[in-house]
Amino acid sequence: MAPGTTRRRFIQTSAATAAGVALGDAGALAAQAGRPNILLLVVDSLRTDYVGIYGGRTKTPNIDAIAADGIRFTRVFPEAMPTVPARNSILGGRRVFPFRGWRDRDGLIGQPGWSPLSDVPNALPALLRRAGWWTGYVTDNPFLAYAPPYAPLRGSVHRFVKTGGQLGGDRPVSSVPPKVLRHWLHPSIRGAKTERVGLYMANSRYWDNEERSFAAKVFKNATAVLEEANRNRPFALMVDTYEPHEPWTPPPQYVRMYGDPDWRGPEPAMPRYSRTSNWLAPGEQAPVLRRLRDLYSAEITMTDRWLGVLMDKLHQLGRADDTVIVIVADHGILLGEHGWTGKISVALHPALIRVPLIVMDPRQGRKVRSSDWFASTHDIAPTILSMAGVPVPKQMEGVDLSRPLRGRKLPKRPYAFGGYTNSFFVRTDRWAMSADNRPSHFQLYDLKKDPGEYDNVAREHPELLRELYAVIRNRSGGPFPYYDV
Repeated sequence: MAPGTTRRRFIQTSAATAAGVALGDAGALAAQAGRPNILLLVVDSLRTDYVGIYGGRTKTPNIDAIAADGIRFTRVFPEAMPTVPARNSILGGRRVFPFRGWRDRDGLIGQPGWSPLSDVPNALPALLRRAGWWTGYVTDNPFLAYAPPYAPLRGSVHRFVKTGGQLGGDRPVSSVPPKVLRHWLHPSIRGAKTERVGLYMANSRYWDNEERSFAAKVFKNATAVLEEANRNRPFALMVDTYEPHEPWTPPPQYVRMYGDPDWRGPEPAMPRYSRTSNWLAPGEQAPVLRRLRDLYSAEITMTDRWLGVLMDKLHQLGRADDTVIVIVADHGILLGEHGWTGKISVALHPALIRVPLIVMDPRQGRKVRSSDWFASTHDIAPTILSMAGVPVPKQMEGVDLSRPLRGRKLPKRPYAFGGYTNSFFVRTDRWAMSADNRPSHFQLYDLKKDPGEYDNVAREHPELLRELYAVIRNRSGGPFPYYDV
């Protein structure tokens, strides 16, 4: 039977947990006494509108099953992006944007916000470890796993397991059979993306065996660590998958779920970070972008399938009734929306800046299906600490998102704001505004009249621009920095 979580399995394990308590299992007793196990799942480049339970076109049965027993937040905008800033926000529980005092660091990309996690001893992993949790972190994220500035984070947990090869590795591009490489290099991306796609394929080599995919490697590693964690309860396991980050080279069985069966040409394994018109001729745009979206959906479904392997192990170990689960993504990706592809810091639209976030606590009987509260990445650490019963440090600025599961209201948060490189955004119920940090090049959209964000009305509302900018400037302690990079 194919791996995959079903909601029924969250209920079936209650007997196993009860048996453990009856036998005097100290770990089970500790969990029942208010010390749950913790599973934090961080998924890279996952758009909200591509997740099944959010109404997306993509099949994500395992994510959907977790959400069915928890609460899904529908207006989640990471306060700092992309990859590294978002994880600093998730693990630190503090706002990272604006990126004041940034400087280029060894092993990280030379863009504002790409800095090591500050105050590692008071970040989520170390706090849980000091409070008595066995801690583990499993990832193929090339920056957290290998960059020298992240060595303190790696050393802050009991077990850190890393998988290499996402951005390079021991195998050169020349090790990929030319026919295979040509298959995944549409003419529109050859040259600019050959090295990136080639290294990715050389160091995964999963075009004929999905068990060699990075998603499979990460979640199989996580299942092994989970077995160790189960012997050291309560545990806090963080699983951070870089997939479905591009390139997208999913096996045929996943592509067939979404793709045109008549497609015979080479595959666009990844987009350029650019205006669509800069790399696709007018006649190419519709079919290539459609295929790009199909590959993205296929990669998401494959990632969800391997997440299901981890969930199967959680149930086999009898840990479903005493493990809280949080799933969050760091950002989305533009797939032709507003004329862009990739992750573009000056195109801060929902396709890029809106992500799924699910909080599930099996100990809570109250079921709240969804919330449109403005949640963000810096809320993750305070939420997990609160569910674990660990005091939240004063320096953490986020909110406990599990409150609705206990019948409590969330505090007022009338807007979301954050930033990416040298740009920022602010969103309210009515308005979506973005600009660069100088500030200049304002974009303003009336979400009531223009929910798709196509008609920039910034020139018509100068007072509103000043008002919204003043709110987040003052909230952030002054003007935003702008870096010449």
